[in-house]
Amino acid sequence: MIEVKNLTKHYGKHVAVDHIHFTIAEGEIVGFLGPNGAGKSTTMNMMTGYMASTEGEVLVSGHSILDEPEKAKAKIGYLPEQPPLYVDMKVDEYLSFVADIKKVKSNEKKAMLANIKETVRIQEVSNRLIKNLSKGYKQRVGLAQAMVGFPEVIILDEPTVGLDPKQMMEMRDVIKTLGHKHTVLLSSHILSEVSAVCDRVIIIHKGKLVASDTPDNLSADLLQGSKIQSRLKGTEAEIIRAAASFPIIKHVRIVGSKESGTIDVIFECDGHTDIREAVFSAMSSHQIPVLIQQPLNRSLEEIFLQVTGEGSHYDKHH
Repeated sequence: MIEVKNLTKHYGKHVAVDHIHFTIAEGEIVGFLGPNGAGKSTTMNMMTGYMASTEGEVLVSGHSILDEPEKAKAKIGYLPEQPPLYVDMKVDEYLSFVADIKKVKSNEKKAMLANIKETVRIQEVSNRLIKNLSKGYKQRVGLAQAMVGFPEVIILDEPTVGLDPKQMMEMRDVIKTLGHKHTVLLSSHILSEVSAVCDRVIIIHKGKLVASDTPDNLSADLLQGSKIQSRLKGTEAEIIRAAASFPIIKHVRIVGSKESGTIDVIFECDGHTDIREAVFSAMSSHQIPVLIQQPLNRSLEEIFLQVTGEGSHYDKHH
């Protein structure tokens, strides 16, 4: 559906986007993550044809955004970080205007706009001036304009920025609904938002693509046994003393007791080392029975910090 090949953008000597490659399949909801200044918006502007790339190409359903801009752009709906709204228009007037620009057939326009307004839940403000709407409703009207013409691809740049928690939840629900009929690329630096709605995560840092996988796979691949929770039959002092005898075990946190005579403990080491065997050996050498050992999934926040840390890199691209 979307192919990004060797995409690069230079501003003088500054490299904003550095030879990135990725594909997005039909029907996927993909989160595009990165710290502020990582190159997310620049990449999206090149993908939608708002900005020319220095190198590389973007194909939308096989159509080049540079060589066949009309065909490619007809398949894309775009919501920039600042929604492109004419605030002195009423909502219906504005959406009708957008439909005319996108050359929606007159006999299809009414039903299409009614469907879109229902999807993004703005029916009740149809006749209100856009400038009088709340930030949340303005974002939804911006999303509605991106959907006009029912493009196959919806690209959203920070769609929940500035929204209150209730509005954020409502926008997430709308984005999930979009995934039933559209391919969605969602840019955000809010990690919980991405893990809540996205099938896959692409992370860029300093213009380079550093990770591309599902949140679960990223967690599993980066974890590699380096953080586990164990249920042990012993005292806190005995457990801490036993762990101290194995330098590979860097962090010990007592969680509590869920079973009589036992203590639940989280063990962690630096890097990607598998510490399950070390924990088992340490406890066995001090005659402390190990009743349960299980790996702990990293949160998306931990993954984000790891792959965007200085010198860290994750090479598994799908």
